[in-house]
Amino acid sequence: MQHDGYTLERMRFLHEVSQKISEKKPLPRLLAEIMENSKGVMQAEASSLLLYDPDEKTLSFQVATGEKGKMIKQYSVDLGSGIAGWVAEHKKPLLIEDCYGDPRFDPAYDKQTKFTTKSMICVPLVRKKQLIGVIQVINKVDGGTFDKEDLMIFETLAAQCAIAIENTKLVELQVESEALERELNTARDIQQTLLPSALPEFDDIDVAAQLIPARQVGGDYYNIVRVSEKESLFFVADVTGKGIPAALIVSTIHSCLRTYMTLATGSFDLMTFAIGLNRVLVESTTLDKFATAWFGLYHHETGMLMSVNAGHNPPYLFSQATAAPTELDAGGLFLGVMELQFEHQQVQMNSGDVLVFFSDGVTEAENRKEEQYEEHRLVEVVVREQTQSATTILAAIEADVSRHVAGAQQSDDFTCAVVKIR
Repeated sequence: MQHDGYTLERMRFLHEVSQKISEKKPLPRLLAEIMENSKGVMQAEASSLLLYDPDEKTLSFQVATGEKGKMIKQYSVDLGSGIAGWVAEHKKPLLIEDCYGDPRFDPAYDKQTKFTTKSMICVPLVRKKQLIGVIQVINKVDGGTFDKEDLMIFETLAAQCAIAIENTKLVELQVESEALERELNTARDIQQTLLPSALPEFDDIDVAAQLIPARQVGGDYYNIVRVSEKESLFFVADVTGKGIPAALIVSTIHSCLRTYMTLATGSFDLMTFAIGLNRVLVESTTLDKFATAWFGLYHHETGMLMSVNAGHNPPYLFSQATAAPTELDAGGLFLGVMELQFEHQQVQMNSGDVLVFFSDGVTEAENRKEEQYEEHRLVEVVVREQTQSATTILAAIEADVSRHVAGAQQSDDFTCAVVKIR
């Protein structure tokens, strides 16, 4: 399909940009590369990045490219002042075709630098509703104006930039300290900021999910997201290794999901997304770093679930029509090793059915005798609690694992999600 090929090319292109800005390097150098890439991607005459100081309520130019860049860096912008100040205050992007025709535009900087601002895109850098700064590009090099497609790409790039800046600050904390506990706390912070702050609400399904970080932080990730009015995505992944490296790969997975959802307007092709994510991880990880994952695309009108399993623990589908749960194991190898095609399976879900997907931190949780919890205990709990709500079933699983572990220190994250058809 032409659209799918186009989307994959855009995913690869944006990842090449994000790969450069996600490397471990000093923050000033990182920000300079962000802006140079922004200017090139957007074919703009100039670009700039301003970081927000919450104490002073000002934006300071950290990087400014273009022939007037050095002059503009000496200035700062008050929150609410000019285009950048408005974007920062409202945390909303702006696409302006004629800056001098916009009452929010402040021409003072043009007068001081002898530069003429014609058109502009200005986008906030936001993480977990917290303002980090503002990123902007000015004037198309061909004399034209920016359009909505430019805005969509720049918003995606800005989201990746915000993650990269946040991750870099967290990594710098880890580099400055040799203490293992500092590294683990930093990894937990990265991991937690990428998880959904709240699950979506549905009329036809009941959902619950939980990720409990272990002391030795792993690379677990999950998401439940409505991708359209008719479809929702269920997603769990587990990155090999622990600490900062695993957390940074998790941020790449999260970034790819957000990028695909931004670019694939109108429909969510599960196979295209799985193949695209695998390609990104192949290009960005070493041979000893990979991720297992499971993807489920649920169609709300038909109750049909499309499942792709990339080397992950098979989720269980509990149906009142069958004595034993169905394992969703069709798919392929784990992600990040080689480019490959994936298989999928379609399963019909009906009222009362329960879907449970999880990471190996659940079934491999050990007690002091090093006995694992194992799948059969999980199945027994869900069968016993199947008539209850998703939240109650999840709480029962968590409590049963806790009883089995009986206070033994865990080395892997507990990640589990329950979906019940109303």
